[in-house]
Amino acid sequence: MATPYEYLQQHAPLILSDIKRLVQAQSPSLNKEATDLCGEVLQSLVHERLGVAAQVCQQPILGNHLLFCIGEGPQVTSILGHFDTVWEIDEIPLREEDGKLYGPGVLDMKAGLIQSIWAVRALIQTGRLAQHSIRMICPSDEELGSPSSRQWIEQQARGSSRVLVAEPAVAHSNEAKIARKGSGRFEVRITGRAAHAGNNPEEGISAVQEMAHQILYLHALNAPDVGTTVNVGVAKGGSKINVVADEATLGVDLRVTNMAEAVRVEAAIKACRPQLAGAKVVVTGGMSRPPMEQTLQNLALFQQAQKAVKRLGLHLEGKAVGGGSDGNFTSALGIATLDGLGATGLGIHARHEHIIIADIAMRAALMAEIILGDAGNSA
Repeated sequence: MATPYEYLQQHAPLILSDIKRLVQAQSPSLNKEATDLCGEVLQSLVHERLGVAAQVCQQPILGNHLLFCIGEGPQVTSILGHFDTVWEIDEIPLREEDGKLYGPGVLDMKAGLIQSIWAVRALIQTGRLAQHSIRMICPSDEELGSPSSRQWIEQQARGSSRVLVAEPAVAHSNEAKIARKGSGRFEVRITGRAAHAGNNPEEGISAVQEMAHQILYLHALNAPDVGTTVNVGVAKGGSKINVVADEATLGVDLRVTNMAEAVRVEAAIKACRPQLAGAKVVVTGGMSRPPMEQTLQNLALFQQAQKAVKRLGLHLEGKAVGGGSDGNFTSALGIATLDGLGATGLGIHARHEHIIIADIAMRAALMAEIILGDAGNSA
């Protein structure tokens, strides 16, 4: 009987065709109609390859979320992957060139979804899934910070022994992602008092001047020695050059490596106080993703994965990265989580986003072997 990798190599052209089909179903996060149509394509692909129908979690504003359950074995593995993208319709084209497939969301993370489907199919076709149950958890709003799917993801993942995240591998090195920063988003609204900048500026309270004080305060919260970054990425204020500004707004991004820092810095951001007499400062927002820390459970899963992929002749390394994913949520629940098991390539959120076609079968096999774990040694 063929191994999962041999099976996947034999079907590599079909896997590539499925990736193209899913990428062509464009799915901007805020476009519910398009995202739901992409979800229907994903449902068709899963039904064709795995013979199961989706459990659809209907959403009123954003795209519907999809759950696929395969197998009835006692070892429950969740595979986590979103199908929304950052790209608007027809913003970048799908094209194949020099052994690479370019397209909207091909790396982040539609190829990883298709590879996961085929990893499970390979286990079924080679008679290796009997002891396993697979839950494919596919939300539609990850690129927005998972506002409508977080609780649903957490609910579906509970009861799993582990969660495998089909996000892309680490760029250039193809490592797994063994830790991710948590993230927060805040808005700082500043209110001053308008006045004529020439005739009576003393009667005004400059929201723009207050904004400058707040930017300096916020950036002083950075603690690079512990991996904490605070960035004012958006600053807007004022209306006309000859008017003392009465309004200003800041958009603030927070990244932390552990929950202790999340608690400390979130409190500090919310403690913003006006420096100018009469100015008002109101802070809204908070942590949107907890950090994916290197817990004992996560470390044990990574070590198991390292052993499993040796059957492919691979040596799997891991790296902590700055960006977050839905795996942050499952890790925070205490469920062993391993990320970065999807496609290889470059250009996440960039116009040159692409995957390496030659790696598709091997990356799908990597997922299959990690699902098998130690059981694969006796297959």
